[in-house]
Amino acid sequence: MLDVAVIEEPAAAEASLDPIRSRILAALAEPGSAAMLAGRLGLPRQKVNYHLKELERHGLVELVEERRKGNVAERVYGATAASYVISPVTMAAVSPDPDRAPDRLSARWLLALGSRLIQEVGTLLTGSARAGKPVATFAVDAQVRFASAADRAAFAEELTQAVTTLVSRYHDEHAARGRDHRLVVGLHPIPTARPDGPGSQDSPEATPHGPQPAAETTQLPDPEAGPEAGQEDPR
Repeated sequence: MLDVAVIEEPAAAEASLDPIRSRILAALAEPGSAAMLAGRLGLPRQKVNYHLKELERHGLVELVEERRKGNVAERVYGATAASYVISPVTMAAVSPDPDRAPDRLSARWLLALGSRLIQEVGTLLTGSARAGKPVATFAVDAQVRFASAADRAAFAEELTQAVTTLVSRYHDEHAARGRDHRLVVGLHPIPTARPDGPGSQDSPEATPHGPQPAAETTQLPDPEAGPEAGQEDPR
């Protein structure tokens, strides 16, 4: 079983989003037959068996073993992964394009970057699985609490300068055997659960620091245009 599998086929994505099939996938973290799953989920065995066949057809579950009980064969299934990610490529015609309107202060642009990241890394994972080779990646995940919007803007400016310096140092446009890599650095407030409903999220204005004046948000400097190129965020 894989830790994470990427779903790239629209039909497979549709199958995974069905409420019953989603429950079956979660239950198959521990392999089981249709009869066993029916008991776990409180569903009729025939219904579970139907959904299992559909999930198997889309590669989301696989046959683990077949047990013989007299003249009856019990088929035991397992999920092909512990978790699944649906690639934006499943909605290619309407997936966000970060090149359409780049804006380092836009949350929607950050979302578009994240969408492209999932799509590209998903493609790499699919290809590496077929080739039997690992994918060379690197990631950093950190959490920082800013005392003010001014501190957040100063942090963003220093981070931009540091990344720009590193990229300039190691980027080799003329490396004959080089390979392009994409570097994405994102910063966003961590959503907090609202007290009036499970699973719902606060708006950005409901963060512990409260709403921040627009004038306190500073455009990150353009590495090529200099620090004076930035403008205040109108949002």
